[in-house]
Amino acid sequence: MSDWMEAERRVERAQQLFESHRWEEALSELDAALSINPHNATWHAQRGFLLDELDRTGEAADAYQHALELEPGDRDVSMALGMTLLRLERYVRAIAVLEAVAEQYPDFEPAYCHRIYAYAELGQHDRAEQMFYLAQQIDDHCAHCFFHLGGSLASRGDTDRAMYCWKRVLDLEPEYVGVQERIGRIHRERGELDQARECFLHELRNDPGNTDLMFDLGQLHLEAGDPGAAATKFLHVVELEPDHADAHFALAKMWLRLGQHAKALTCLDTIRRLGPSDEPIGFKLVHGHALLQAERTEEASEVLRQAVDEQPEDPQAVGLLGDCYAARARYGEAADCYRRVLARDVKNANKEFKLGVCLFRLSRPAAAIAHWLAALRVKPDLSPAWNHLALAYVQLARWREAKEALRKACASDPENQAARELLDGLWRYQLRYYLRRPVVWLGRIFRRG
Repeated sequence: MSDWMEAERRVERAQQLFESHRWEEALSELDAALSINPHNATWHAQRGFLLDELDRTGEAADAYQHALELEPGDRDVSMALGMTLLRLERYVRAIAVLEAVAEQYPDFEPAYCHRIYAYAELGQHDRAEQMFYLAQQIDDHCAHCFFHLGGSLASRGDTDRAMYCWKRVLDLEPEYVGVQERIGRIHRERGELDQARECFLHELRNDPGNTDLMFDLGQLHLEAGDPGAAATKFLHVVELEPDHADAHFALAKMWLRLGQHAKALTCLDTIRRLGPSDEPIGFKLVHGHALLQAERTEEASEVLRQAVDEQPEDPQAVGLLGDCYAARARYGEAADCYRRVLARDVKNANKEFKLGVCLFRLSRPAAAIAHWLAALRVKPDLSPAWNHLALAYVQLARWREAKEALRKACASDPENQAARELLDGLWRYQLRYYLRRPVVWLGRIFRRG
């Protein structure tokens, strides 16, 4: 058998394997044929198609380019090269290839249609619209054209016209992949959550393995106040794609809000195993918070210090770091953190209260009182602040103010047992105070006599 016949046999075998979707084996046969006859343009083009199927897009572009060098002007191969370059985000080169096709075949609508997308991605929206109208003159029923123009309009914030274009796509091709998702995103931006959910669900029925869309649907459920449905979606995402860092992170934040720090830490540990590059924005903040909930305060302090170093103006990170210091009885450092938060958020009652606690622990009751009063001006029903205020007044022997604080504590929270017990036993503190000062006490008795 001659080499040429062997090459033909290999190509036939590659075609059979291709029809069976055995891409790797087909590519191996085709490569064997090309090693015998490397000047066959058709085989290079077929090789490009196989590489595309294997998601080896860069190599596919090289194969199509080689085919065109051997046989210039082939319209289908040129279009395949242009589309591959678009997937590689080589928009300028793709435009040049598609322009060449349009020059040779001026009535070939796809050569204009896909330039809409390329120009839109380059931010050249006027050129994108120009291509749209040129394509419309050839075929005014092209769903791709309306889809690409809708993307251009949406990126400019013209959501009304974008919505029109995408609804036109559905008129032309009701099951067009991706368009319901984009319409849903506009509804979501407008706060039309029910319409957005319907669009996302419709898109998922067409593309049930789309984990990114499933994740977005979970986020949408969160926005709609349905954490149970959101968790179901996030769990489904990680079942289909165990390395989906964003889904693990969303679950971690949900568990953290529910106080289930062990489950949150399991999700966060999974993300850490994926590597630093997969850590979502805010990862250290959430990780530190989970460690704090688990009372692993030393580890939490270290992680939250890193979070603060990355985002020194983030009040949540600084506040949580303060909570770590307070839990470790490092009240001076905790107070500094709370002051940093209050410098940016003067009406943060929670941090005013915590700053007062730190100062009280540092034996500065008068300063603590000032911060608790500030907290109560913002949030009058903050029962713990009334309780602590009363304790500080007791320590300073300001009995009338202590009694008033305790009465307000009980009024704001009838279940505040600690305040009620302190109010009932306040006379004992007064008695002990006077017994510790016998000279003053006896002097008052003598004056009465």
